Amino acid sequence: MLEPLLERFRQGDRLALARLLTLVARGEQVEAIRAGLPDAEAGRTRVVAVTGSGGVGKSTLIGKLIEPLRARGWTVAVLACDPESDLTGGALLADRVRMPSRPEDPGVFIRSMTAARGHEGIAEHLDRMIELLRAFRFDVVLLETAGVGQGDTAVWAVADVVVLLLQPETGDEFQWEKAGLLEVADVVVVHKADLPGAERTEAQVRGLLNLPGCRAIPVLRASSDQGWGLEDLWQIVESLPARTSRAEPDGRALLRLAQQRLARRFHHQADDVEPILDRWRRHELDDGQAADELLQALIGKQETAR
Repeated sequence: MLEPLLERFRQGDRLALARLLTLVARGEQVEAIRAGLPDAEAGRTRVVAVTGSGGVGKSTLIGKLIEPLRARGWTVAVLACDPESDLTGGALLADRVRMPSRPEDPGVFIRSMTAARGHEGIAEHLDRMIELLRAFRFDVVLLETAGVGQGDTAVWAVADVVVLLLQPETGDEFQWEKAGLLEVADVVVVHKADLPGAERTEAQVRGLLNLPGCRAIPVLRASSDQGWGLEDLWQIVESLPARTSRAEPDGRALLRLAQQRLARRFHHQADDVEPILDRWRRHELDDGQAADELLQALIGKQETAR
């Protein structure tokens, strides 16, 4: 029964929270769960995404951030998206050993999830899981993406602040040069800045980002291993206005999220769309006609389900 579980959730039961997150991650009873959640206090929970390429130190940085946040008396939830295993389909947790386990601390909650290929480094139903954590009244939600490429911007649509990590002397500063996450990042951190080349990388990134007429994006250096730069990072995060008061850069992140969900619907409704694709492959439909028919098939299926 769902209602007893929701009642325990409303009373602050972390086991109930974990169970509801599992249901939502599977796409089960999502709307019923949403309907039973207490109202989240507007502005209480700040969702901060930490993203970047594989090996840049996302898990380490998040693990180190937990301590100063808890020192402020804030409750912290971590949603960590891990790559999908080729063997099991589950999450690869190799980096999670760098994030401290704190089962004795009721103010910290850490959950790992699978980010399937093609989902731009985030787990399916992540937005609904964040709703659960807001309703549980965590002060901060730290969201870690799986290793991403420069075009993987879907995280922007679910976070209040996007922190992009780069690493010195790896060529990252050039790989990120041409759009994507640099366009939606709110803060850029040259991480592992105790390594050689960090100052040069910072200067290069500043030159790319802070051009006349462009929105100013803070760039700083930090080293989780050495323990410096993290307080400066959080002060910047706190100083940024709420997402709702900032203009969307160009709408592409939201469009990418819609594309993701459309692709998942294609996957689950292959029987409905395959005949249209066959006609397109036989050149009986041009691209525009095929796209229109595919959309109509999906919309019609959704309306029939209501």
